[in-house]
Amino acid sequence: MTRLSESSLPAPLAYDRAATTVGVVHFGPGAFFRAHQAAYFDDLLVTDPRWAICAAALKSSGVRDALASQDGLYTLVELGETTRLRTIGAIVELLVAAEDRERLAARLAHPDTRLVSLTVTEKGYCLGADGALDAAHPDILQDLATPSRPVSVIGWLVEGLARRRAAGLPPFVTLSCDNLPANGRKLRDAVVTLAAARDPALADWIAAQARFPCSMVDSITPATDDALRARVLAETGLEDAWPIQRETFTQWVIEDDLGPDAPDLASVGVSLTDDVEAWERAKLRLLNGAHSTLAYVGLMRGHETVSQAMADPALAAFVRAMMTQDIAPTLAAPAGLDVPAYIDALLARFRNPAIAHRLSQIAWDGSQKLPIRIGATLADALAAGRSVARLAVPLAAWMRFVIRQTRAGEALVDPLSADLAVLGEPAADSPDDVPAFLALERVFPPALAADLRVETALRDAWSGLPG
Repeated sequence: MTRLSESSLPAPLAYDRAATTVGVVHFGPGAFFRAHQAAYFDDLLVTDPRWAICAAALKSSGVRDALASQDGLYTLVELGETTRLRTIGAIVELLVAAEDRERLAARLAHPDTRLVSLTVTEKGYCLGADGALDAAHPDILQDLATPSRPVSVIGWLVEGLARRRAAGLPPFVTLSCDNLPANGRKLRDAVVTLAAARDPALADWIAAQARFPCSMVDSITPATDDALRARVLAETGLEDAWPIQRETFTQWVIEDDLGPDAPDLASVGVSLTDDVEAWERAKLRLLNGAHSTLAYVGLMRGHETVSQAMADPALAAFVRAMMTQDIAPTLAAPAGLDVPAYIDALLARFRNPAIAHRLSQIAWDGSQKLPIRIGATLADALAAGRSVARLAVPLAAWMRFVIRQTRAGEALVDPLSADLAVLGEPAADSPDDVPAFLALERVFPPALAADLRVETALRDAWSGLPG
């Protein structure tokens, strides 16, 4: 079999890869980054060759080892009504921080590097429960002891910025792309805190000159498996060690604070805004709130995936009504967000049969997700004097889900699993169980639990769900 590489490309790229220069360093080159942000930069390279990517993993060599013999190339499979395969060439350098320390440090300090982005998950930020840098974290302690040999991504950012300051270069823009509320501000605070412990003057320079815009990303990216590799081989005739797949829909919203000489990401579909939080709220309430509704109600109606649930006319109609009549009125849409069009796009995503998004997985961690996805919307609706009848349905369905899982002896994937099991075991699976669930303060704030309109709506919703 012939391996994917520059010499075996199935079709020429839309730009001259040899003419590009690295302008972006990205920490965390996992599946989501390669399916999402790298594809945006791949589009941008057609018109601006300055934004090729150096992809850096902190410890794992998996991506580097898989793509090194492919010249960093890989296949992106976009799953929709029609499937599209494209070769992504934006990653021109692959490093492992633990093995390539000086090369990575030099790349961060290079004058051409103007943007450093991250998808390292919330855990990678080394934050404490209060959202600030955890000074007792082992990686942070090591970074303080040996600052020129960092191990955390925060340490690498501080070291890179320190080298730029010493060289008389401006700081790079640092862009968090992780699902962390106020991600840019939390990242900035963590970097400044660590820098201050190393050199107060460095911290002052970063605080005064460096930019840490917030951002929001969205696209479903199923894991790569042998079936995907076989599909790519069959359709391209080339072996790809690590192809990536995602849904056709993709969204990237960035706070409009990228500074001078920034990449023109708006030209390739990125939304620049002064209110990322409003976009995040729309996503949490419309996308995630609808997902949770489909999960708990869909499971009760015998469905297994989101697309199957959306093929249920009654459930699909209910979800649309909830999104348009109950959730949308609670949103203050930022400039650039067309809420009705966004709802239509979300519903089209949910119907996509090429994405097998399992309802049982969406149902995990309900006690943690529902207060944000549904509870906040319900509280706003109550304050405005609107009906909460539909909004009560996913909450009642979750309660019944807990009871049924417990009775079936199925483990609950939930941070409150022990408390929920205690509730579920003696429950009658009737509307009379509602008060016991309302007593869970981590799910229902006291003011919400004490509102008789909430209990009444939940009892009514419970009675209307499948038996």
